[in-house]
Amino acid sequence: MEHTQWYKDRVFYQIWPRSFKDGNGDGMGDLWGVYEKLDYIKSLGVGGIWFSPLYPSPGVDCGYDISDYMDIAPEYGGMEAFEKVLEGAHARDIKVIMDLVVNHTSSQHEWFQKSRRRIEPYTDYYIWRPARPGGGLPNNWDSLFEGKAWQFDELRGEYYLHLFAVEQPDLNMDNPLVREEVKKILRFWLDKGVDGFREDVITFISKTEGLPNDRLMPASRGLLLYNNGPHLLEYLTEFYDGALADYDCMTLAEGPMINVKKALRYIEEKPGKVIDMIIQFECMSADCIATDYIHTPFSLRRLKRAWTKWQKGLAGKAWNMLYLENHDHPRVISRYGSEKYRVLSGKTLAAAYLFQQGTPFVYQGQEIGMTNWYPADPEMYEDVQTRWQYFHKATKRSPEKRLKRLWDASRDSARTPVQWTDGPKAGFTEGEPWFYLNENYKEVNVAAAEADPDSLLHFYRRAIALRQSLPAVRSGSYRAFDAFSGKRCVYAREGEGQRLLVVCAFSEAEQRFRAPAGFDLSAAKLVLQNYSDAPQGKLRPYECRVYLWA
Repeated sequence: MEHTQWYKDRVFYQIWPRSFKDGNGDGMGDLWGVYEKLDYIKSLGVGGIWFSPLYPSPGVDCGYDISDYMDIAPEYGGMEAFEKVLEGAHARDIKVIMDLVVNHTSSQHEWFQKSRRRIEPYTDYYIWRPARPGGGLPNNWDSLFEGKAWQFDELRGEYYLHLFAVEQPDLNMDNPLVREEVKKILRFWLDKGVDGFREDVITFISKTEGLPNDRLMPASRGLLLYNNGPHLLEYLTEFYDGALADYDCMTLAEGPMINVKKALRYIEEKPGKVIDMIIQFECMSADCIATDYIHTPFSLRRLKRAWTKWQKGLAGKAWNMLYLENHDHPRVISRYGSEKYRVLSGKTLAAAYLFQQGTPFVYQGQEIGMTNWYPADPEMYEDVQTRWQYFHKATKRSPEKRLKRLWDASRDSARTPVQWTDGPKAGFTEGEPWFYLNENYKEVNVAAAEADPDSLLHFYRRAIALRQSLPAVRSGSYRAFDAFSGKRCVYAREGEGQRLLVVCAFSEAEQRFRAPAGFDLSAAKLVLQNYSDAPQGKLRPYECRVYLWA
């Protein structure tokens, strides 16, 4: 079937279901709540939804530990609710993509339970190894979530590999039967009407033969031996040819530590392309090194270098995925913007990424400027990675400094319930919320933003509508200016008889500004801004402007 690349003309909205909206009053977000808010989602101007996992799961990693790939968890409303949401979304011309998590399953999955009992054909569905002579671990690899990457199973008498939580055993993708299972999963959901998949850590599915010790990485040992592994392209090609090619769908691959050259192996638009877009992490590394937990001061220069690298590197070859927030990182205003200038900096961040070439994704709550959460007690955190970081890492630091690390880096800041109103439970639920609310919900909520014509919410609507009206944003060239400025992000998009200049200030101090040579602002139309006026020669705190020549 022809793949029409419909995703190039849409903006997506990511829903992390347990914190979006509770529709049945039990305190947990669900699909009935999503159905209730479909018109709100459509009002943003988006044309697609990415659902984080909705499948049955014990919840060790908030749904990324799947126990059944072909059902919807009862706490989210089951398959009946999903089919209603899918129908409602499609009636509003909103595409729906699912999270495909096939690097690992839950340890409660039927496959694993049979594998640990050596029941055929599941015996080799996972990566099992005996202890080394003397009782040592099979190799020196680390888990990305907790401790070492091997867990001994008493029933089988061997170790299994888990790159994430202990309860998330890695599948053995070298087993052709496992790859057949993946193709069955793809076809099941595509036949149901789903429009594509976001593929979780898909670049991890092929491990180096023999699983040797990692002698290069001082931390996260093993990463170089399972990321972009030897058979990755082969397996992705098999999934494409054996399932995806028969549907007009899209695929979005998560690629930790991937660069432009490696990404093009999978997403370059030529025969043999197996993925439509890739989630790169370089744009999420402007205030950290390798992981959010190695925190550094925000560097606009680093962010701009990442943006320019991907805009230039994929131009004319492949398609970018654009994002500032998702469920795996803290809130971007608290990271790259300013909580003091929350609305202004939120608008500047929106303008800075929405007019680049690619498909933008907006994460729930981003459009109203939700910020990080600052609990007083580390026990309040839910996330398995966060808890490991506090109780097992940097333990020689004071409790105050260890807690500050969580404030800066925890994924739980992006997972507090969406703030719909300033009323009881922030309008998220009529029951007891499954997780803590951010205390600023009285001021930061959808109802308040709807009532304020100058809110961040309305700015997102205007910005999305504007980008979708400008052919230059879809197909024009990208040119960056002021590369060495740590206070300004300025770039142009040119094509289709249009020229666009995006100017964004990343500073609490006023600064002088002169347009790049060849851009006469007096001949342009100011089509988007976050102040009521636009005096020449200067930029105020977190000011943004978008100029158009047509």
